[in-house]
Amino acid sequence: MLAAFRRALETWPVRLLFGLMVIAFVVWGIGGVVSQIGTSTWVAKVGGRTIAPAQFNEVFERDLAVAEERLPQGQNVTAALRRKVAQAALDQVIAQASIDGEIRRLHIAVPDAAVRQTVFAMPAFQGPGGTFDRAKLNAVLANNGLSEDRFLGMISGQIAQQQMVGALTAGVAPPALLVNRLFAFSAERRSALVAQVPFAAAPPPPAPSAAALQRAYANHPWLYRVPSYRKIKAVVLTTAALAKTITVTPAELQTYYDQHKADFVRPERRSLQVLVMHDPAQAEALAKKWQGGADWPAMQAAARAAGGTAVDLPNTTADGLPDPALAKAAFAATQGTVVGPVATGLGSDVLKVTQIVPGKARTFAAVREQVAARVKADRAASRIYDVANRIDNVLGTGAGLSKLPSDVGLVGLEGTLDKAGTTPEGKPAPIPGPAALRKAILQEAFATAPGQPPAQLTEVPIPGGGSAYYALTVEKVTPATEKPFAQVQAAVLAHWTAAQRRKEAERIATRVLVAVQGGQPFATAAAAAGLGVHPTGLIGRAGPTDGLPATLQRVLFTLKPNQPTMVQTADAFLLAVPDQIVRPDPKQDPQGYDALRSVLTRSIAGDVATSFADALRTRAHPRIDRSEFDSFVNSGQ
Repeated sequence: MLAAFRRALETWPVRLLFGLMVIAFVVWGIGGVVSQIGTSTWVAKVGGRTIAPAQFNEVFERDLAVAEERLPQGQNVTAALRRKVAQAALDQVIAQASIDGEIRRLHIAVPDAAVRQTVFAMPAFQGPGGTFDRAKLNAVLANNGLSEDRFLGMISGQIAQQQMVGALTAGVAPPALLVNRLFAFSAERRSALVAQVPFAAAPPPPAPSAAALQRAYANHPWLYRVPSYRKIKAVVLTTAALAKTITVTPAELQTYYDQHKADFVRPERRSLQVLVMHDPAQAEALAKKWQGGADWPAMQAAARAAGGTAVDLPNTTADGLPDPALAKAAFAATQGTVVGPVATGLGSDVLKVTQIVPGKARTFAAVREQVAARVKADRAASRIYDVANRIDNVLGTGAGLSKLPSDVGLVGLEGTLDKAGTTPEGKPAPIPGPAALRKAILQEAFATAPGQPPAQLTEVPIPGGGSAYYALTVEKVTPATEKPFAQVQAAVLAHWTAAQRRKEAERIATRVLVAVQGGQPFATAAAAAGLGVHPTGLIGRAGPTDGLPATLQRVLFTLKPNQPTMVQTADAFLLAVPDQIVRPDPKQDPQGYDALRSVLTRSIAGDVATSFADALRTRAHPRIDRSEFDSFVNSGQ
């Protein structure tokens, strides 16, 4: 046979075939590789500007690292996620290039003094005294691989972009008609007169006939059915169970404590009284009044009269305060002193420290058990994947659950349960682990054929990070059956009686509704049916409902004056009619009106800026080298 093959190789047709294969290899193989060397110098071209691969890669790798950090522990970056991040990074650099091109076209220049002032004002570069600290700037640049010139160029570009977009959106304002309509809609408040018809309060029906009970039994078989049960045997692997098998030495605990001392410090807490003013001059006047001996109620009234706000901030930490400048001033002040005005993002604040609870570091002895739990949990999280692989190797041989090692933190369980995880005794099955693991086990238990051994563990991502694992086999299936009528006759009677009472309650409520719709006063119609009427408090479209169900709250704001409605709850019918309808007046609530107008202004300004950026991109006619782009996407696969 080999000899025949060699003879065939010496024939002219075969030699010709091999020649064609060599030519094809040269043209399509080596030639294709050679033709790509040195020619891929850009990922995109935007308005005459080239985006180099290195420039794109910097943004792509940064965004990919952020996306990877957000993945649950044990999950890797998929090809789909990599492409999604790459496309977002490409859109980002194209948009920035389009904006930069417009900045150059408009000849927007940023003075060095403005750049310097911006950098000096950044909190990240300020020392303990609130002044610029060059050492901090150098450290940040070094940690991020940036030169000073490049960093300053980035700041200059941001300022120029803010100038351009700021000029574009400076005159943006929502139409007064829009603000008025939205304010009238969102700030409207209503109250109602409500009457309740509980099902249980309806008159009991006459005793049913045997035929009626039989019909009720036949029409509601799901109420009297024994669910399908499955007997399962399973093993569960969680970090909590694995942590119990891990031992740590006292020296390891001490090392962890020393490295994480900041985690075991109870921070200092302070109680503050704060006046938030828009006008620095008014804040200065209030500070002098407060320093002169005025009490807190007097200062609250003075702040409100001047158009400001007075707030109590009890037992708060520095991190819990909304503004860094406020936090710095509050935690530098002594108890009982009035400080300010302090310039913050909300205006000019004046504050007084009323109580100081010093911080305290907890000793190693006090937190030893907590440290041990952390160390074991960290090690369990890092080991669980390897342990799962070890168990998979055993299951892959077909050995079954009984041959698994007992020293790796596996938790075994065996029992009978239904789809809801309830045992025949009516108790929840004791499935260990988080809710996501329990749900996955129940789903697989009722999707697996009986007698089928598991080939490997199933991984379950846990919300908040990490994974749990399980494997199970179904040993027995008990089909669902209906309980005989004689066994459930009492339950059938109870269900039938409850249904009749609900129908009677509905008839009572409907009569009242029809009477009110016919012009009878709500209180009169309710009293005729023996129902009491109670008013609700004023409520808004959202937020607290003063005890009303959400369904009635929504319907209430659709009704005209004196128009009744009826809604059903779990145990009653509710009848209601609007009582008070309070139309909001911007003059009575100027702060709420101004807040809504500010929100709309920011929203419209954002839309304008987005449309402007989209228009710049369209005008720049970006071209994308898809082969180069795909090389970034595919490089991690």
